[in-house]
Amino acid sequence: MKTDANRFEVRLAKNDADIRAAQQLRYRVFVEEMGAQVSEQDHLQKIEQDRFDPYFDHLLLIDKTIEPDDSGHHVVGVYRLMRDDAARKGVGFYGASEYDLSKLENCARKSVELGRSCISRAHRGGVGMHLLWDGLGDYVTSNNIEIMFGVASFHGADIAPLKNAMAYLHHNYLAPEDLRVKAQDRHYISLNQMPVDRIDRKAALRQIPSLIKAYLRLGGFVGDGAFIDHDFNTVDVCLIMDTKRMVTKYRDFYARNRG
Repeated sequence: MKTDANRFEVRLAKNDADIRAAQQLRYRVFVEEMGAQVSEQDHLQKIEQDRFDPYFDHLLLIDKTIEPDDSGHHVVGVYRLMRDDAARKGVGFYGASEYDLSKLENCARKSVELGRSCISRAHRGGVGMHLLWDGLGDYVTSNNIEIMFGVASFHGADIAPLKNAMAYLHHNYLAPEDLRVKAQDRHYISLNQMPVDRIDRKAALRQIPSLIKAYLRLGGFVGDGAFIDHDFNTVDVCLIMDTKRMVTKYRDFYARNRG
């Protein structure tokens, strides 16, 4: 897909070894850094995996200056992508365990679920995420995707310290009704944690992870309600991006890629 200065390559996983390298990076980020829980067998293999992996496309950021080895360290960034047609043929969308996705599942427009996005610690703050987004842009245009969505996470499984951020999202970025998925009733936690006039905006913006802020700047929305994922030690929100509603800058980027 894309290369940068002959150092990086962004492409889809081609085989089981590529997928294993992605799972190893996910282990280093989500388990070792963030405290996610995995099985003892996965700890021994140092991988983070689930039953959805075989049905996803895995977008990889590869640092070609690093020699590949059994630990997959040359894969330094990943994104997991599930098209709606693959979800219907396989095990469904990952996010359906957290959110009622029927509004997206029953929509006639083509969609893709995004997830498990991460960059190795040594490559953060550089061009890595930008290159992955370039690759995502190629993927979206080549598959005629109109709607992108996926759960995005706040670190820590306690919503109390995040009340400003949750309320800020609710009052400013709640998805339009036709795309407003809702957290499953048995796990539903309202984003409306306080009235709009009580929100500490600076505190809210400090709390919102940079990836979520990037999606919002491009025209993203959030679904109704949050979900606490105790296995991953996170508070999750569902982000939705509609290419017809996206800001001009990103829509034009897609158009350039299509051309």
